[in-house]
Amino acid sequence: MHEAHLEVSVEALLAIGTRKGLFIARSSGGRPFEVDPVRFSTVGVHSVAIDTRGPAPRLLAGIEYGHFGPSVMWSDDLGETWQEAATPPVAFPERTGASLARVWQLQPSPTEPGVVWAGAEPASLWRSEDRGEIYSLVEGLWDHPTRPQWQPGGGGLCLHTVIPHATDPRRIAVAASAVGFFRSSDGGASWEPANRNIRAPFLPEGAQYPEFGQCVHKVAHHPARPDRLFLQHHFGVYRSDDFGGSWTDIGSELPSDFGFPITVHPADPDTVYVFPLHADMDRTPVGHRYNVFRSDDGGTGWKSLGAGLPEGPVHAAVLRDALVASDAGVFFGTRDGEVYGSEDDGLSWTLIARHLPDVLTVRAAVL
Repeated sequence: MHEAHLEVSVEALLAIGTRKGLFIARSSGGRPFEVDPVRFSTVGVHSVAIDTRGPAPRLLAGIEYGHFGPSVMWSDDLGETWQEAATPPVAFPERTGASLARVWQLQPSPTEPGVVWAGAEPASLWRSEDRGEIYSLVEGLWDHPTRPQWQPGGGGLCLHTVIPHATDPRRIAVAASAVGFFRSSDGGASWEPANRNIRAPFLPEGAQYPEFGQCVHKVAHHPARPDRLFLQHHFGVYRSDDFGGSWTDIGSELPSDFGFPITVHPADPDTVYVFPLHADMDRTPVGHRYNVFRSDDGGTGWKSLGAGLPEGPVHAAVLRDALVASDAGVFFGTRDGEVYGSEDDGLSWTLIARHLPDVLTVRAAVL
């Protein structure tokens, strides 16, 4: 398989979910990342989590079998073998009249051992208490009185972001396209929209700051500052310092404030990364070059980080879960099947893999 010369001195795992399978790359002892043979060949892998909370790491994968439908599988041997629950792990109660289209997000809880959250389509939140094997619907969000007015974004009515508060298990937030950002302070029993000051430019003048209906693309946070959130909108990059109570625009210094992913440095809650695209009607990298932009001051200023990336022209976008900053490095994957990594916070980049299928999600961890 592909091999790259990004070196790390600790054992690191990189999970790359694509339109046609899961690829796992490993690095240890200062050796380059090596990409294993594909798992789930021809199967879409839309979400991945690396759960390092237990005595041994657990990998979770939200897969789509095609006409067999979506499911969640897990591995306790770093991807060598995979298991699936005997009954459908994510199944809507009959009274909802809904059927699962896709699992968009898998998120281990930072405060509750064994708990894993899942975000799905149609927009719904699910809770597992057995490390991600079986999930139950969070009915407080499903039954929210605004749901009849929820509208899908271009990718569907998808709940793609789950933010469990880092210190308080009663507080949790989610984002869905094109619904907006919602938060709960009672463990998911009740929910409120939390989109104050987020502009929806696709709505008519005079109606661009609705209570809900924003097209949030992704939200990121840092556990050391759990009330600070960073949000990439459909035009607009925002920060909240009160867990979504209000939002401030921080995208004015970027060459474009349209994009999909946003992620926070694992050791610095003031350092945030985005990947700008030209516009919603031209979803290609700004300047037709791969460029990650980083702010070291919570979004006041931004710098372009492109050393080692192709000179261009390039036309492939980076999707909402395909950029990650982790203890293992900063990584992103593109829709034309390339994966790049940086061990110096984005100052320089190395090609890790190419000729993969369309990259949907990237996750990394030090084991």
